[in-house]
Amino acid sequence: MHILVLGGTTEARRLAELLVDIPGARVTSSLAGRVASPRLPPGEVRVGGFGGADGLAVWLRTHQVDALIDATHPFAETISFNAAAAAAETHVPLLALRRPGWAAGEGDRWHPVGSLAEAARALPALGERVFLTTGRMGLAAFAGLDAQWFLMRSVDAPDAPHPARMEVLLERGPFTLDGERELIRRHRIEVLVTKDSGGAATAPKLTAAREAGIPVVVVRRPPVPGGVPVAGTPEAAVTWLTGGHDRLKR
Repeated sequence: MHILVLGGTTEARRLAELLVDIPGARVTSSLAGRVASPRLPPGEVRVGGFGGADGLAVWLRTHQVDALIDATHPFAETISFNAAAAAAETHVPLLALRRPGWAAGEGDRWHPVGSLAEAARALPALGERVFLTTGRMGLAAFAGLDAQWFLMRSVDAPDAPHPARMEVLLERGPFTLDGERELIRRHRIEVLVTKDSGGAATAPKLTAAREAGIPVVVVRRPPVPGGVPVAGTPEAAVTWLTGGHDRLKR
């Protein structure tokens, strides 16, 4: 049975590790190629786009894919909708693997917004020294904010357009609470901007922000395409596969 995993996340790598140990399973992980040196999962790996929903549908047919799992980043909206369209066209079963989102706790000063543009509009009223952890894509939304200074953290260096007053910190998670506390203190951060990516690897910044009493602008994640079942963990995704396909039942 051939399983295509649309990956690039920690959960996708964990899923590939689980699948390669299942007799009768062949797993191919697809990476978008936006990170220069990605952590490769076990099994077969392909890098690059498919050419939209039509191109993905062709790939599913050509490579005789039996099941498709969308384990991309919760904010990779385009590929998720392309996956839904291609799965519907080819009648390949589709599952979305999504880590649970974060939830505000006591003492948090969260400001939920619907987009990066909305996050940028909220910043002038919240602070001048901004810790921006939304990744290197979409920085154009903040490029017009001349009064703010940004500490931008990402795996790879960003391209223009981006804010004029910006320091780039090239780091890959997971991050520690002590490290996030020191970063906020050293750079005199007044407001944090993040996407609701969920997961433990980057969550310490939220705790550090709460302790420092600074506001957090949280960009809400887009919805999963309608009708697509969702698993919250790689183990739940394996249960979905082994429960629905005879060739993978133990």
